[in-house]
Amino acid sequence: MNKPNTMHPESAVKHRYAKAAEGPEAALCCAVEYDRELLRVIPPEVIEKDYGCGDPSRYLKPGETVLDLGSGSGKICFIAAQIVGPKGRVIGVDMTEEMLSVARRNAPIVAERLGYANVEFRKGLIQDLALDLERLDAALMSRPIANAASFLAADELAEELRRTHPLIAGDSIDVVVSNCVLNLVAPRSKRQLFDEIFHVLRKGGRAVISDIVSDEPVPEHLRNDPQLWSGCISGALTETDFLNAFADAGFYGIQILKRDEAPWRTVEGIEFHSVTLQAFKGKQGPCFERNQAVLYLGPFKEILDDDGHRLERGRRHAVCDKTYQLYKREPYRQHFAFIDPRAEIPLEQAEPFDCRGARLRHPKETKGQNYNATTESSQCCDGGNGECC
Repeated sequence: MNKPNTMHPESAVKHRYAKAAEGPEAALCCAVEYDRELLRVIPPEVIEKDYGCGDPSRYLKPGETVLDLGSGSGKICFIAAQIVGPKGRVIGVDMTEEMLSVARRNAPIVAERLGYANVEFRKGLIQDLALDLERLDAALMSRPIANAASFLAADELAEELRRTHPLIAGDSIDVVVSNCVLNLVAPRSKRQLFDEIFHVLRKGGRAVISDIVSDEPVPEHLRNDPQLWSGCISGALTETDFLNAFADAGFYGIQILKRDEAPWRTVEGIEFHSVTLQAFKGKQGPCFERNQAVLYLGPFKEILDDDGHRLERGRRHAVCDKTYQLYKREPYRQHFAFIDPRAEIPLEQAEPFDCRGARLRHPKETKGQNYNATTESSQCCDGGNGECC
């Protein structure tokens, strides 16, 4: 008779990373090239006990509020603190007490060396960013779980804390980063994980995630191996499923920023690669007609966007105001020319736009049906060196 599977992903991860907080473990990290200047202020203990497969911090900007999921000993947080600067803010979330201790005792050292403190570390599960585990721990000290009734009461308490004192508030973060941690979350919680990332981001915010993906689905016997799971292997999604998980959560502009050509590890013929992905929040909302057009510049003959708009190279396509504004932002703007109507339609006067399918925009729709101007050719003012009036 086969024994039932008793592998619990969260327990395997907590146990292994608690040990990794005591001393370096080479099997938990890929070779990653970090900016050496940004490492100078970080104590050796943090660097030695940090594990990852990429560097999402290189895509951050000054002044941003950053959330690092699975922050571990704090290295990415301390790098991010320098990039976002004193006007920015960095929050690390981790569930492992030992890793949090390393990060917290080194935070004042980094702050003193930088001349400002903009990093904090919170205890929580990355797939449940509303629940503050330290608040829950404190409450349970006076109401310990002793029977079924107190277990149910603790569940109600956790739900109340999520509502009244969320660990991370919704719509509060500019950038969510993570370094080789999403694959550690149990399969039953992965959909919730991506939904949580989406929830805490502000409209216009983005996720920049470094993680391990597989080129084939991981079979069950590998998924049931605690060492492979806690080693960032058997919990990996396929590259396609990883991208689809962000799309299913409502993200747009999903793009692989970096993909290691050589696999980090190969197990039973399955290759596991490190990738860094970027995805944006903010395409939700109604569609309005404001007579705007976009022209896809190429190089492909045509493209299909996340909302099913098929755009041919070099042709004027009618789009709603929401799509028009999205295309003017990263990661799309360099691929389009934008054509505003000569007579702007105020948003409050705009009619609904039918975004089903795609259609071309006749130039007279943007210029106006009665537009009949004749102009002189532009004149060069600098003797033909390129400056024209």
